[in-house]
Amino acid sequence: MERTVRQYLLEPLLARNPITVQALGICSALAVTVGLRPSLLMAVAVIAVSGFANAAISLIRNRIPNSIRLIVQIVVIATFVVVVDELLKAYAPDTSKRLSVYVFLIVTNCIILARVESVAMNKPVWPSFVDGIGNGLGYGLVLAIVGTIRELLGAGSLLDEPVFVTAANGGWYEPVGLFRMAPSAFFIIGLLIWAGHRLAKPADDARKER
Repeated sequence: MERTVRQYLLEPLLARNPITVQALGICSALAVTVGLRPSLLMAVAVIAVSGFANAAISLIRNRIPNSIRLIVQIVVIATFVVVVDELLKAYAPDTSKRLSVYVFLIVTNCIILARVESVAMNKPVWPSFVDGIGNGLGYGLVLAIVGTIRELLGAGSLLDEPVFVTAANGGWYEPVGLFRMAPSAFFIIGLLIWAGHRLAKPADDARKER
């Protein structure tokens, strides 16, 4: 049965989340989630690139020779990545430096490549664009959750603003250094993957019954 535009947008948030259900894009999620601000900016970058790359590929899909399909897809994705990187440098230079090379690694982000190949190469422009936005939002939701937990427990702050008064500043909260390290993101994402599969199972069972 053909999916609706609403399903393309909303299913990747929980039922088909690219990280917690499909286990895609985990490497970048581990790397950039030390704080909420870089997590959100990385999410915005992926949403933009995924949506516009899907739309662009869908627009020209019937003119792409099969033999160079992957090359064309990567070139289109890389073009949007460069545009996003320049915008980040212009409007969020400090966070752009913190993200460093991870913005350019969006080019090889398996979430975007998977959506371009499975949806944009087979569907019209509008569903493809919405699918890209939806999967970017699903990715961004996980990044925001992980970034919030890591920054709040690891530094007592959110968006670099103090939430808990730390012991170093005469307060009660002692930051948990583990949450500033990459392994903490691995454990948090592992728990989210477990939760994602638990949430996805009833939806899958319902589809099978229909």
